[in-house]
Amino acid sequence: MSAGQPQRRSLAALAGIGLACALAAGLFAGLGVWQIERRAWKLQLIERVDQRIHAAPVAAPGPADWAGVSPAADEYRRVRVSGRFLNGQESQVQAVTDHGRGYWVLTPLETGEGFTVLVNRGFVPAERRAPASRASGQPEGPVTVTGLVRMTEPNGAFLRSNDPAAGRWFSRDVAAIAAARGLGTVAPYFIDAEPMPGGADRPIGGLTVITFPNNHLIYALTWFTLALMALAAGVFVARDEWRRRADPHRIRPAGSGEGARCATGSTF
Repeated sequence: MSAGQPQRRSLAALAGIGLACALAAGLFAGLGVWQIERRAWKLQLIERVDQRIHAAPVAAPGPADWAGVSPAADEYRRVRVSGRFLNGQESQVQAVTDHGRGYWVLTPLETGEGFTVLVNRGFVPAERRAPASRASGQPEGPVTVTGLVRMTEPNGAFLRSNDPAAGRWFSRDVAAIAAARGLGTVAPYFIDAEPMPGGADRPIGGLTVITFPNNHLIYALTWFTLALMALAAGVFVARDEWRRRADPHRIRPAGSGEGARCATGSTF
């Protein structure tokens, strides 16, 4: 083996380590930038939703607008619609709220504009699940509902599938509920109603939970820290190699590529 081979191998190993550190730093920095972009998007979303829920109500989207209804354009939009509840076709969806465990009461509303939309009238505890137990809270005449547009929740909850045949609902799946109740074509969204007038046993409305976790800054700082650590590791290795080459008599640990050096500087 020539004298230059160990040196070339050492340089190749150093280059490989440097490349790995650079790639790792670039990857971590890219993830950090992505989290910064996500944070900006999340802040815009929070501002947009806050404006929607405090805006004056507008007409609920009718059939001509259904094709364009989307979470980005319509979720949490404050709307108002008038019509009659089809109380005999209501469905109860299991729920957990600040009031405890119980059910959301989803009732079809036949609007004056000629379409049907599901309305989440609010929460009832288990003992008031049956409509007969809250008769004074079941309006029969014309009503006006103000609330927030919500997107359908297909299939069910985590590890819990809806069972339409048994009337067990774990999510507010508009299409499935409409099919199970024979409602025909309904709006592709539902409305979370604000509190409505009625008896003391009426469903408790206005319980929409609007939370958007925003931990992106913490994630970004974590990724940027890892990028700096990767760069620092590369600099440390490069500096150590530089010092070794500047001092050829420097004692290296046993098992190094150029052989172990004893205290006298001899190589064996």
